[in-house]
Amino acid sequence: MFDITEAAANQIKHAAQQGGTVGMVLRLAASMKEDGSIDYLMGFDEATDEDIRLVAKGIEIVMVPESVPLLEDAVMDYVELNAGNFRFIFSNPMDANYSPPTEK
Repeated sequence: MFDITEAAANQIKHAAQQGGTVGMVLRLAASMKEDGSIDYLMGFDEATDEDIRLVAKGIEIVMVPESVPLLEDAVMDYVELNAGNFRFIFSNPMDANYSPPTEK
C-alpha cells in the first residue's frame, strides 16, 4: 500500500494552502523508464470516476489504475537533501535505483 510520511503530509497541506488548492486531491502518476527507474509526477487536481483513491496521513490521493502497480509499496517523504534544499522523494522497491534505507 502506498504511504506518505508526516513530513510529506505537512508539506502537501502547506502547499495546498499557499496555492489556493485546499479541497483538491493530490494526483500521483508513475511511469517506468527503459532503464527500470521510475518517473514520478504529482500535483493538485480534481478526481475522476476512473481514479483509484486512497487516504494517507489525512491526504486524499488519486492515481490512474496504470500507476498503481508502480506505486504499490512506495513511500513519499519530504526531506532536506542539502542545506535549505527540501524535496519530495519516493522510496520505492519497484524502482531500479531503489536502495533500502539503513539505520543510523
